[in-house]
Amino acid sequence: MIVDCGVYSEGERHDLPKDPETVAQAIGDDGEAFGWVGLYEPTEAELARVQRLFDLHPLAVEDALSPHQRPKVERYDDSIVMVLRTLWYVDAEDAVETGQVSVFVGRRYVVTVRHGEGAPLTTARKELEERASVLGHGPAAVLWAICDSVVDGYEAVAEAVEVDVDEVETSVFSHERTSDAARIYTLKREVLEMRRAIGPLREPIEAFAHGGVPGISQDSAPFFRDVADHVIRVSDQTDALDTLLSSALNAHLARVSVQQNDDLRRISAWVAIAAAPTMIAGVYGMNFDHMPELRWYYGYFAVLALMFVTCGSMYAGFRKAGWL
Repeated sequence: MIVDCGVYSEGERHDLPKDPETVAQAIGDDGEAFGWVGLYEPTEAELARVQRLFDLHPLAVEDALSPHQRPKVERYDDSIVMVLRTLWYVDAEDAVETGQVSVFVGRRYVVTVRHGEGAPLTTARKELEERASVLGHGPAAVLWAICDSVVDGYEAVAEAVEVDVDEVETSVFSHERTSDAARIYTLKREVLEMRRAIGPLREPIEAFAHGGVPGISQDSAPFFRDVADHVIRVSDQTDALDTLLSSALNAHLARVSVQQNDDLRRISAWVAIAAAPTMIAGVYGMNFDHMPELRWYYGYFAVLALMFVTCGSMYAGFRKAGWL
């Protein structure tokens, strides 16, 4: 559906009905204005209508309808199409959910197509409209505001995941026996989703920051340099989280192996202690007429004492060796 339509002229917004035709007509009447049409999970017919009005490239439109594209920047004639993956974190499930924003940037228009719950553009739109000097840069300012909003979402997700990674580290090295392998694997999978969203953005944002993309003026480059710094920072943070999770998984597996060895030693020690009286009782339980101490009055008590002394000596030895 169409969620917002607006025309911007001289750093000010002019509200219009939620109809892209009014935007196309308004920017045609005012040679200095540009329009912004925002769509959320549009139907094929809705997007086809916008495509006809703003002459969007059919291949880019086809990508915008599919919410599982790789982040990228494409140039079609005098327009730029940027695809970004949006991220948000569901803490109860340790899950990083993903969405998509496709941004069509022309000389006089911006069309955004959003999929998923994350990164609503309302906040970015309002903040941009409060900064007339920035809005004066035209469609490039809108592209910057969207990139800035999406990258801020990456940082919020990275901070939330970092909290869970710290919890896993504490659990792995605690004195209690815990089973953390499943959670570590889940977090590693979610960090991989983050890397898929963040990694491909580094190169195009750097190109924007250095004014190396036609359609993005040199005056807009400083704004993108700030976004590029944030992308690099959150990318490094994501790599560090992945490394920490790998180390935590290795530490967890090593600790489980040590615990299993300790359990096996304890079991072996108790089996050895139990075997000593069993052997003694087995010898004196044989049916022979000629055996030492067979008819000795204190033989029964002596055998019990021998069992006790043997077991006690073995127990003390195992304790000293750290097996029990």
